[in-house]
Amino acid sequence: MGTRAVVAAVTRADTGAGPAVTAEAGGPAAAAGAGLGGAARQGFANLVGVGIAAVTGFGLNIVITRGWSVREAGMFFAAASAFMIASSAARLGTDVGTVYFVSRYRALGQRDRIRGTVLVGLVPVLAVGALLALAGWLAAPALAELTMPEAGPGAVTALRILLAFVPLAALTDYALAACRGFGQMRPLLTVERLGRTLVQFVAVAVAAWLGLSATSALPLAWAVPYLLTAAVALAWLGRLVRRAEREVARPVPARELAGPFWRFTGPRALSSLAAIIVQRLDIVLLSALRGPADAAVYTAATRFLALGQLSSVALAGSVQHRMAAAFARDDQAEARQLYQAATGWLVLLSWPAYLVFAAFAGPMLALFGAGYGAGRRVVVLLALTMLVATGCGMVDMVLNMAGRTAWTFYNAMAGTAVNVVANVALIPVYGIVGAALAWTASILLTNLVPLAQLWWSLRLHPFGRGTRAAMALATATFGLPLGLASLLGAAAPVLALVTAVGAAAYLAGAWRWRTTLHLDALRALRRGRNRSGPAPAAQS
Repeated sequence: MGTRAVVAAVTRADTGAGPAVTAEAGGPAAAAGAGLGGAARQGFANLVGVGIAAVTGFGLNIVITRGWSVREAGMFFAAASAFMIASSAARLGTDVGTVYFVSRYRALGQRDRIRGTVLVGLVPVLAVGALLALAGWLAAPALAELTMPEAGPGAVTALRILLAFVPLAALTDYALAACRGFGQMRPLLTVERLGRTLVQFVAVAVAAWLGLSATSALPLAWAVPYLLTAAVALAWLGRLVRRAEREVARPVPARELAGPFWRFTGPRALSSLAAIIVQRLDIVLLSALRGPADAAVYTAATRFLALGQLSSVALAGSVQHRMAAAFARDDQAEARQLYQAATGWLVLLSWPAYLVFAAFAGPMLALFGAGYGAGRRVVVLLALTMLVATGCGMVDMVLNMAGRTAWTFYNAMAGTAVNVVANVALIPVYGIVGAALAWTASILLTNLVPLAQLWWSLRLHPFGRGTRAAMALATATFGLPLGLASLLGAAAPVLALVTAVGAAAYLAGAWRWRTTLHLDALRALRRGRNRSGPAPAAQS
């Protein structure tokens, strides 16, 4: 059955309906297509939200680099990186575990296990977050001396303010992940993608406009929004849990669910921490080994990756719970189609962005102000590396939803080890380029190894017809023309013209091969709640 036919059977996103337990009327292909249509619909909505959040976050970094000196900005970025590492540690990998189990129990009709599962993860996250905040407060002087020796006593204040909000950040992430397990994307979009980032941007912009301190006012303006998001996210999650257990006579006690939950989630706790260390430790090490100014330049250069990654974040959020449900039903056809279609969409959205970033690295870094142009080689290197990473698809997420969290743990540990060793060896000699080379090595390892593992264990790979078509289209319309123009030393206006022509050809090609690219699934965006035709069986 074709994409158009199966999309007609897709229910509206965020209605609270769970994944189908039984096969669709059209058989496995229809069920796979139904999941694909739902993923397209939620992925599009999530992409809009993530896009707004990414642009707002990018603007936030511009405000920081222009509102304070390079040294002050570097100090804050290093402190914020320590905050991100601590909040990731406090999550204990539950952002994956709760999606996996809530999705699974809904798919299997075991709603009496949902409340206990949520509590099994929530209480440890809160406890560990509070302990890390206390430890961070006490250890702040030593941490500041180790990681920001040139920043002075103000670094201690900034660290203490930020680390005090670690429990709230971890609770926010946990609650929003649990909402995704219910098939709900609106909490993530409204609370995190839109709410927190917009409030954060306004607060920091006001602090910069008033000329307030980078050691106290800036960290407070950046961190206080987590107080609001934690309250709203927990309230939203509570409502979903109560609705899911309306007809449950006796919920299964949390203590009976702790074993399976933590056996699955435990390895992910360290692997998720390793992932954030790979993303943030280089900034801390640059500050310690080369000074806050280098940390600020490197942070500005790597912010372009956040813009390019928005499509990955959006699609992962819409596919993750569907992938967990597909594996719970042992539906390899749906898992394969979701993985390959999502990878094709990911390449289609992200490759042009990375190729444009590489071509326009110099002019784009000028947005951050004087002194940031040295990051050009970092942007080019990491943008090209991300072509390989996105071409592999969301390998880590697929492995997790297939229950291979131990594998993702070992992969993450290996990637972290490579990253740390390479950073320590290369940063003193090559500075920010050395940090970029270290990150490149870990990115390649943590994508290519899981790719091989997926094929070896499940015979899953991302290189369907849609993925191959998207790769060829992006290379022909953006990669080759922009690469040739850059090698010839073309000026920015010429590059802009080449980009405009390439974009027109790219859109035309995407329309021409829309069926191959599974873009017909986006027809579901126009369908209302009460459309005619059969709907899949669902758990409420």
